[in-house]
Amino acid sequence: MSVEPLIFEKGAPGRRAATLPALDVPAEPLENLVPPHLLRQEPAPLPEVSEIEIVRHYTHLSQRNFGVDTGFYPLGSCTMKYNPKLNEDMAALPGFAALHPLQPESTVQGAIQLQYELEQYLAEIAGMARVTLQPSAGAHGELTGLMLIKAYHEHRGEGHRNLVLIPDNAHGTNPASATLAGYRAVEIKTDPATGGLDMDRLRSLLESQGKQVAAIMLTNPNTLGIFDRNAVEIARLVHEAGGQLYYDGANANAVLGITRPGDMGFDVVHFNLHKTCSTPHGGGGPGAGPIGVKEHLVPFLPGPLPAKDEQGNYYWADPGPLSIGKVRANTGNFGVLVRAYAYIRTYGPDGLLRVAQSAILNANYLRHELASDYEIAFPQVRLCQHEFVATAQRQKQESGVTANDIAKRLLDFGMYAPTIYFPLIVHEALMIEPTETETRETLDYFVKVMRQIAHEARTNPEIVKTAPHTTPVGRLDQALAARRPNLRWRPGQERTHGLGQP
Repeated sequence: MSVEPLIFEKGAPGRRAATLPALDVPAEPLENLVPPHLLRQEPAPLPEVSEIEIVRHYTHLSQRNFGVDTGFYPLGSCTMKYNPKLNEDMAALPGFAALHPLQPESTVQGAIQLQYELEQYLAEIAGMARVTLQPSAGAHGELTGLMLIKAYHEHRGEGHRNLVLIPDNAHGTNPASATLAGYRAVEIKTDPATGGLDMDRLRSLLESQGKQVAAIMLTNPNTLGIFDRNAVEIARLVHEAGGQLYYDGANANAVLGITRPGDMGFDVVHFNLHKTCSTPHGGGGPGAGPIGVKEHLVPFLPGPLPAKDEQGNYYWADPGPLSIGKVRANTGNFGVLVRAYAYIRTYGPDGLLRVAQSAILNANYLRHELASDYEIAFPQVRLCQHEFVATAQRQKQESGVTANDIAKRLLDFGMYAPTIYFPLIVHEALMIEPTETETRETLDYFVKVMRQIAHEARTNPEIVKTAPHTTPVGRLDQALAARRPNLRWRPGQERTHGLGQP
């Protein structure tokens, strides 16, 4: 693939994208409108290009973006599933897209109704009493949920509880959110026999520090793709110690219609609507991380909350004096909520069940097909859920090929890499999540490519270690690109494509 020149390297002096007609009103000198100290002393070094040059330049760049619409994206624990275009059409309806968040309630009845009904759907799916749609993403939802738990404990005179128990395979946002909420994170190891929580360690912590425990944060299935069968027992133990259970909903794609966090004993659950409910995500947003709670935590929810009066009118209700207050301007990322609503209404209860079943089937199919060429983490667990963790340990020991090398090589075949080096407890981890939206042919192609890479690692490891070979930019100095990215062009500067200092 050829290198696309910078926009500054195109065009010619005097070239314009459009020529405007002469002013038909008197011109006001710029000096009369802008203070002198704010005026440029020389023209800005902007490119001088025609409209077709602009269009072609940015179209070429857009064609190099990778996403679920262009190829397989098995990014474990991120649930990068295909996003139905019907949902996009619904979010783009003028009656939704052109709303202003401060319009009078009487003029946005449909929007409030949508959020009112979406809350009910999510509460039913998760086994919760009520839901707030305000949080902007998963980590924001985590913080909101921990704030609710903190307010609950303080209201009961137990503000001294300052510990949050977190598994060693948890998402990195879990300990970060706990710290931000004013708690101290305490790690619990994974049981090497089951892939679930180390129950002996949990019991020991609760016996010695139970009165300090505010909550435990879990995702079930966990990031190993393993469903922890001790969930109900974990809930009993933590509740007996006076703590609360927080459910990280990043992996909810595996449980839709099969089980509910509320039935497992969780008190708080967050949804990643931009994962589970098929709203586009990546690149920083947008997202939505609604929080569902059991009845005893409802008084602490942020407001306003969507409500409906006896006459059938929808309105925004004040949550009450115990509320933690708003956690976001207005009422949430409305466009994401519209997409999630359309997704849930399209599938219905039976369809959501098939989503989870298909995601689990696809993951187990890949796990089985790759097991002969790659080590599988916790192979003693017979079935994974929506994702599984393979490792490049064998390849690294035999030829020095790492998980990072395999990820780079996949780019040469038009596929994005799985999540690598996570969870941290698995060396050379390749965390694979195919989702339910991929065809058998796509899965088989991925298996074929992964087997070819394993063969290359044995017979020609350099081709893997130096990948990618077909992309505009080859192997980067990743540390330099991450720590000193060069994203701004200056006249006379050597071109580095924004990937690190020259």
